[in-house]
Amino acid sequence: MMLKYPSSELVIDPVLIRKYDLSGPRYTSYPTADRFVEAFGEAQLREWLARRNIGGISLPLSLYVHLPFCATLCYYCACNKVVTRDRGRSAKYIKYLSKELALLGEAMRASGVERPSVSQLHWGGGTPTFLSREEMAQLAADTERVFPLAPEAEVSIEIDPRTTEPGAMAFLAGLGFNRLSMGVQDFDPEVQRAVHRIQSAEETRRVVDEARAAGFRSVNFDLIYGLPKQSLDGFSATLDRVLEDAPDRIALYNYAHLPALFKPQRRILAADLPSPETKLQIMTLAIGRLTRAGYVYIGMDHFARADDDLAIAQAQGRLQRNFQGYSTHPESDIVGIGVSAIGRVGPTYSQNCKSLDDYYAALDEGKLPVMRGLELTADDLVRRAVIQALICHCRLSVESIELAHLIEFRRYFAEELKDLRALERDGLVELQPEWIVVTPRGRLLVRAICMVFDRYLRARQQAASYSKVI
Repeated sequence: MMLKYPSSELVIDPVLIRKYDLSGPRYTSYPTADRFVEAFGEAQLREWLARRNIGGISLPLSLYVHLPFCATLCYYCACNKVVTRDRGRSAKYIKYLSKELALLGEAMRASGVERPSVSQLHWGGGTPTFLSREEMAQLAADTERVFPLAPEAEVSIEIDPRTTEPGAMAFLAGLGFNRLSMGVQDFDPEVQRAVHRIQSAEETRRVVDEARAAGFRSVNFDLIYGLPKQSLDGFSATLDRVLEDAPDRIALYNYAHLPALFKPQRRILAADLPSPETKLQIMTLAIGRLTRAGYVYIGMDHFARADDDLAIAQAQGRLQRNFQGYSTHPESDIVGIGVSAIGRVGPTYSQNCKSLDDYYAALDEGKLPVMRGLELTADDLVRRAVIQALICHCRLSVESIELAHLIEFRRYFAEELKDLRALERDGLVELQPEWIVVTPRGRLLVRAICMVFDRYLRARQQAASYSKVI
């Protein structure tokens, strides 16, 4: 049967949203990181790094570097960060990143590749622009010695306009960066005071203008709805300023208030949070305004201009999802570098130590600082493929899964298909003979559809520890 919905088409149904607004994973990986085990350590990661080039064939390589330092604390933040004004702490950290890079290069030489080139590099945080220019240049040089950038590599960095002085974007472009992501969240001064992040529209616009003048190919804004003191009128004014800046991509995140898990959120007064109804109105307003302004709905909480690489990748069926969200590149091995960083090599995931002390101690012993990880089973792999197809393309070819994983789909997923019938009755999916198709009404709720195929959630383990779908 012909597939009748463009992958970006979207219908907002408040009744369905209220019904399916459950706690669930964001599926930047499957299985999710809370399933990783300490039995997977340095030895297992080294083994799989050495096997990257079996038969002379290896996946493209992506690097994620975690830079955890922030000068100030944003109350909503759930990232692994170190809040400090001591700039000396980042100097020490850069030296240890160099140690880790050298160990990774040594481990990869066992695969027969001396200096594997990198198609994607991302500096995340924390606040990467906390680093001095000398430290950034040192880190870029240390990385290049071990992992040279491939021609046309996608090189991105997260920045904070409040700590990005004039001229910094030209400097970063000189280091090879060509994509930029920055937190905006909300321009309303009252909201900014409530979350302890004062950032003017003017300083944000300055960084955008400097980035474009320096040749950056893409600029992304992060927005958050559901923050304290937010209102429909206030967020509409924020959208006015955002659309004036015309970023290439926009991420519209739902604030998950989980103070029991994230200590900074305890400084947010629950009474200041918008009601669920107001949150839904803000989300509906934002989606309507962004799509009318020409942004394509990519999926989950991401939007992109129609000529952006992300929208093109989705239209061509090349969209991927990984720890950094949606990606334009084909499936890659990802090496995570730095404290708490997560990587994916072959059929494995690994995560580095979460504290600086543990991270430094492992490297001082000459060990890769792996804290935990997972080697995926055949069942994990087939379910990951199903979830990737649904969350990236909103459609799944039954035959493609059967051929790739040597299963009889309808028998293997008999229980899941029974559950999908209920979602089909509500209009979220269509179950065709050879396809499972997410409808425009189901697009915003695709996480709930993916959860049907999550074996670990089906076992009812820790489902409540995730953020809600909406």
